[in-house]
Amino acid sequence: MRWQSRRQSEHVEDRRSLGPAKIGGVGGLGIGGIVLVLAVSYFTGMNPLTLIDMMSGLQSTTEPPIQSVPTGPVQDEIGRFASVVRADTEDTWQQLLPTVGRQYENPQLVLFTGAVHSACGATSSAVGPFYCPQDRKLYLDLSFFKEMSQRLGAPGDFAQAYVIAHEVGHHVQNLLGIADKVHQLQRRAGEAEGNALSVRMELQADCFAGVWGYHANRERGLIEPGDFEEGLVAAAAIGDDRLQKMSRGYVQPESWTHGSSHQRKTWLRKGLDTGNPDACDTFSTKQL
Repeated sequence: MRWQSRRQSEHVEDRRSLGPAKIGGVGGLGIGGIVLVLAVSYFTGMNPLTLIDMMSGLQSTTEPPIQSVPTGPVQDEIGRFASVVRADTEDTWQQLLPTVGRQYENPQLVLFTGAVHSACGATSSAVGPFYCPQDRKLYLDLSFFKEMSQRLGAPGDFAQAYVIAHEVGHHVQNLLGIADKVHQLQRRAGEAEGNALSVRMELQADCFAGVWGYHANRERGLIEPGDFEEGLVAAAAIGDDRLQKMSRGYVQPESWTHGSSHQRKTWLRKGLDTGNPDACDTFSTKQL
């Protein structure tokens, strides 16, 4: 990616200098922790997030969320990269959202180490990058990029950019009211149906990430040959079927919450090929 010397986002909070948030004294679990959580969840039937809370000693009910930490431009290379990608997503969605009658509102990108407090509670980096709709912020422990490259076999700067753009996609869903509608349906649904709705949400966010990639390439020349292929490899690397195969040796489709490797690649590619958010309607199609 041709990201050097491009503008950084003004909407970044760098909390890394604060160290891991105090949530029971345990930092991030990493990809290895995720695999362990998935395995224990399968054999015990416990909710994976509950297990993460237990492993991390989360005490979000007694510890208030940390205050925002305004910063200037990020100085280290990986932080600057994340800030530049974040800025470029702004250019895409500020242009596209008004075409569907909604003004784009910038979310904050919070960089943290190990664990973090958000309006959604105290969270270990074991859950990976996430978007919190309550405070409209994206949360990212940059060590996740190393895990992707070394343990999941998904290296490359566009693979990393895809992760950020995916979380921005969740913010777009929140602005469009899609997230609220899905959460309302999930509250009335059983576990399997709720999981299926979650898969459609995640695949749409993948497609929205691809929409950003299309415009970053066509309009701003950010993309180099091979970049999109890196993103597709990354999408496949974090498919539910692959992660389940890693954790217990076989897959259980009814428990998926993000989609299979094939599904994630398919919808990312659809966004990359079309650049059209309307092509990302994962809720109307029968075949994912």
